[in-house]
Amino acid sequence: MPRSETSRPAAPFGPLDFQLVLLRRMADQQPGLVEDARHELGVPLAQMREANRRWQAMVRSPRSRGAAQRYRSVLGEPTATARRRIGDLECDAYQWPVPLWPTLRFEVLTVPGGAVWNEWLVRAPGAATPELRSTRDLLPWSCTVDEVARAFAPVRPLEGTAPTRWRLAFTPPGEQRCVADFTWGLLQEVRFPERM
Repeated sequence: MPRSETSRPAAPFGPLDFQLVLLRRMADQQPGLVEDARHELGVPLAQMREANRRWQAMVRSPRSRGAAQRYRSVLGEPTATARRRIGDLECDAYQWPVPLWPTLRFEVLTVPGGAVWNEWLVRAPGAATPELRSTRDLLPWSCTVDEVARAFAPVRPLEGTAPTRWRLAFTPPGEQRCVADFTWGLLQEVRFPERM
């Protein structure tokens, strides 16, 4: 009996699917940019939803590989690796290209023993960094957590609204205190709590 369409095994989960997972989480704050990116990738909305469903199933599976191994199986071997010290913690950093954002890399930091400590988008080595002098320069998807933290130091990290989200509170010179929201390490929006 021929195999039906619904029983056909799914294609391997790869880099395109992973980009759709990144976009799915960003859609909560930047639906217009996500829609444009989805069209650029030539992917229907249903495929983005399916990629997210499959990713969540992989993450929650009792037979799931460790997070670091999961990224290798989806993205392949990292294009860059480095040993990094963050305070007293020594980490291994692994980076992969993300075609949707050519000047960024997806970075995973692991601690001794292999557990993933952080996973986010960072600027690619050698890529030009944006000039950030005021909140007018903080456009969605224009900069990373690290770039904002350096440009507007001192900043105060705040709890994000989900595991893949970060927030920084800071006061740019001559401006009101603001809060920058990031998803997967990429700026999504800047809010001014005093105006809300």
